[in-house]
Amino acid sequence: MEKMEEIVKLSLLYDFYGELLTAHQKSICEDYFFNDIGLSEIAEDRGTSRQAVHDMVKRCEKLLAGYEAKLHLVERFLNTKEMVKQVKEQANLLRELKLEGSTAEKEIIDKISSLSEHILEEL
Repeated sequence: MEKMEEIVKLSLLYDFYGELLTAHQKSICEDYFFNDIGLSEIAEDRGTSRQAVHDMVKRCEKLLAGYEAKLHLVERFLNTKEMVKQVKEQANLLRELKLEGSTAEKEIIDKISSLSEHILEEL
């Protein structure tokens, strides 16, 4: 499971910051992370050593993590995604309460408004 989480994390980092890598770095990262090509095969295809490819992969991982540490775009994206999920849940609650004729609608509407405002601030 840990390997899968690492792949998801690297995918998000690459989605947000991949364009900041050089074409060579992007090519190696895409082969290694997304095309599931081994270090030895990448090295053979490029006429270099396995160690050089390994070093490039690690360098790219550090670069992507460094961009995130400075810009926090992935963190903001994930936070926004969670808030939108909460808005959806609150809207569903409101819909259910309206069917039952509940008087708690104001509290739910206030929660939706608050979450929506927070989303706007995050964007």
